[in-house]
Parts: sequence; C-alpha cells; structure tokens
Amino acid sequence: MSSGVRRLAGAATSIAVFIGHIEAEPPRRIRSWKEFSEGTGGSGSTAVSPYLADALHGWFANGGGACWIAGTGEGGPIEGYQAALEELDAEVAIVVTPDLWEAEGDGAVIAKMVARHCADARTRMALLHTAEEAEPAEVPALLGLDEEEAQFTAVYYPWLKVSGVDGGEEKVVPPSGHVAGVWAQSDATRGVHKAPANTDVRGALSLQHNLTDAEQDPLSEAGVNSLRSFPDRGLFVWGARTLAPEGDWKYLNVRRLANFLRASIADGTRWTVFEPNDEKLKAAVKASVTSFLKDQWRQGALVGKTPSEAFCVVCDESNNPGGGAAAGTLVIDVYFAAIRPAEFLHMQITQQLADQ
Repeated sequence: MSSGVRRLAGAATSIAVFIGHIEAEPPRRIRSWKEFSEGTGGSGSTAVSPYLADALHGWFANGGGACWIAGTGEGGPIEGYQAALEELDAEVAIVVTPDLWEAEGDGAVIAKMVARHCADARTRMALLHTAEEAEPAEVPALLGLDEEEAQFTAVYYPWLKVSGVDGGEEKVVPPSGHVAGVWAQSDATRGVHKAPANTDVRGALSLQHNLTDAEQDPLSEAGVNSLRSFPDRGLFVWGARTLAPEGDWKYLNVRRLANFLRASIADGTRWTVFEPNDEKLKAAVKASVTSFLKDQWRQGALVGKTPSEAFCVVCDESNNPGGGAAAGTLVIDVYFAAIRPAEFLHMQITQQLADQ
C-alpha cells in the first residue's frame, strides 16, 4: 500500500432517475432532451405515462444533465416500482416519480416505498410532489413516513401549468421534474451545501394555485415546500425542507450534504477491502478522509473557523477494537458541522474487509 494520502473524489449529487409508467425494462441513461425525444419518437413507450416527458423536459430546462429513466410496467403497480428501485445505478442521487399519484390509489404506499429505499441507501433523496387535488398540508400524514424516511424525502406543491412538450395545448403537471433540475443547477453553481431555494423555475407558464403568505405558513410547518409566483419576478422554488419535523435533518441542504459526504467517503475508501487491517491502514484512511473534508471546509461546505471546529474523523483502535487480521470490518466515524450553531452531526461508514 502506498504511504501517500489517497485523494477522495466528490460523488455526484444531482444524477436523477425518473421512474414512470412506461414499459418495464432496465433503466437507461440519457444526456439530453433531444436524446430522449428522438429515442422515443416524441412519445413511443411514454404513451402510457401521463407526466414522464413533461418531468424530463422540466429537468433539462432547469439545468439538469445526464439522468436515468426507469419503467414500472403499464399499470404502474407497486411491484413495478420496487423492481425499478432495485435496478438503479449506484450514481443515482435523486429519485423522481412523475406518475406517482396515477397508481390506482397506491400513491402513498409507493411514496413510502421510495422514501424507505432512499433511507436505506443513505445517499439518495426522494423528490416527491403532492397529489393534484390533495390538501397539501395533510400530505405528510398521508404518506405515513417514519422519522428516518422523512429525513430523506422532500415534497413540493403546487403543480405547474406548462406548454405541451410537443407544442400541444397547455396542461397541468407535477413540479418534481422541474424542481429536480433546480437542484442540479444549484449544485453546479453554488454547491450541494447551499439550499436550492429562492431560485426561479424555468419552462413553466404559471402555477396551478398562487399561494399567499397565509397559505404557505401551514405548508412550511408540515414540511411541504412551496413554489411561489411574484409580480414581475416569475416563479420560484420557495422552500428547502425535508419532511423531518425537527432537528438539523429538516434542512434539505444538510441532508443532501451528508448524503454527498457519505457517498464520497464510502466510494473513496473502497480500496481498503483488500488491505491488511492494521494501524497503517487506519492512519491512511484517516489522513485521506481528513484531506477530503478539509477541502470541503475550504469550499464553505462545513462550518467553523478552523478545520477542527468543522469536522473530526475517527478511525483507530477506539472504534475498531481488536484490529489485525481478525477484524472483518473497518469503521470510520465522521463528525461534521453543516450549519450554525456549528454542532457536530455524526455519520458512520463501514467497509467490509476481505478475508485476510
């Protein structure tokens, strides 16, 4: 093993998958609206999906880049969504379900399934929207998410009025595809540690419902993110919350930053699995992770006047007792400050080592 510090690369934060009611086939990666529209002939297998094309159009219009498309089968059954989730590529960080509420009354069940998938992955976010006619403040209770699932889920309201992607008549569509593009654009220009809010929405004519401040307040209390329209300013994403009711994880940028750090560190330390599990390995891992987090601190992602105020990495005998060839895992504990007041949040990354 080299004695030098191995540099960790930052994981992708804004690769989305769009799961829609199209033919069930392996997820495919596309890089542009042109590639999608030419690949489906403008409609093709998306004919059974009411909103997939609109969501993708909104994604690319708002700054989204390469993404994935996955199908559930024509009826959009629960089993179809489950199968699609199981086949996702490792780079996917955002899960969008444009046809969620078209699933024959199973929308809330599917939403919870997607949220649980993201919570288990710990590197993905479920980007959902309310049902078109739902009382938006009641949506969190409708979904029935547990505390962990809520941390990995963001919901947006209201729906958007857009022009048909094929030049057709105006229609009302879910906002999730457009918002996903806003996330991607914010990540590229400001960083994943910045809240993707107070950002204009492109590719939409207007909102289905123009919220007032009084109407927005109960939505914010429920954790539902609003889209707002202001005279002479256009349409804006106006909220950046998860459905977590309290604590630091209620802030979308904090949750997504943690996802990014976990994915980057987990992938960047995968080389350890075939190395001798000794003190040299632990020291090398700590040095590599420390170097990576120091770079994040310099870029403003972590809060603190000094690196020691911004983060702490533990990978030694204290969290890897026993050590040596008998230990089958390598544990890395990371403590980091994401917002002020700068209290440390904790994550633990475990690498399963090969037999020594």
